[in-house]
Amino acid sequence: MLMSSSDQAATLVYGPNAFRVVRPGHFVPCAVSGIPVPLEELRYWSVDRQEAYASAELSTQRALEDL
Repeated sequence: MLMSSSDQAATLVYGPNAFRVVRPGHFVPCAVSGIPVPLEELRYWSVDRQEAYASAELSTQRALEDL
């Protein structure tokens, strides 16, 4: 059975103002929680870590790990 791109996680390259889709998909997993984040709702990511986050709180939590 073939899987559609909506069944698979996308692979993205995160830039400072936008991301680029390398492998099509409908979502990316949050690096902290593992929650799938639909691409149309993706607002938070780290350029340095190349990771996506489901919310501002989770992004902050991850950033504080370095302190």
